[in-house]
Amino acid sequence: MSDGQAPNALYLLIAIIFVGMSLFGRGMTASKTLKMVLAWVAVFAAFFAIFAFRGEFGALGARLKSEAMGEAAPIASGETYRIPKRDDGHFWVDGKVNGKTVRFLVDSGATTTTLSADAAKAAGLEAGMRGDFVGTANGEVFMPRVTAGLLEVGAIRRADMSVNINPNDGTSVLGMNFLSSLRGWAVEGDNLVLKP
Repeated sequence: MSDGQAPNALYLLIAIIFVGMSLFGRGMTASKTLKMVLAWVAVFAAFFAIFAFRGEFGALGARLKSEAMGEAAPIASGETYRIPKRDDGHFWVDGKVNGKTVRFLVDSGATTTTLSADAAKAAGLEAGMRGDFVGTANGEVFMPRVTAGLLEVGAIRRADMSVNINPNDGTSVLGMNFLSSLRGWAVEGDNLVLKP
């Protein structure tokens, strides 16, 4: 036992003696006293377990709520963010660009995060002359490149991230430049797991 733990152990011993003496002073038998002590230990252990696992209980509650509502919602558990696969087989998540909500398709095949023209306009991003020619399913398209002041997905925040603006498609895509900024990401079953 370290020097810092000795006072704590002494306080605990004094508290146990005090509680024990008060119980015996009430004229209770040893078996009743023991039962009462064990009951209180169980109560404190239950409160401690709830406190220690509060994050997991919160994630469980969010999962149960999303299942009851019929919609699989992303679940934050500690630093991990789980995005469930939608019925169309893709991972969709609501994020924010400069404080404005954007619905993203998560696409590890996209090099750069791309915003639809409407999402870019709502976020206050204006296309300039800089840009990239990007190969899409509809052929090669020129997409203006801008810098988003703040990109957020759940509690994950990235400042000054380069994004493209797609003038021809209404879908916003969360690409590899965002995913590679994370500590890790993986597909686990029907969930995309993001670790900031």
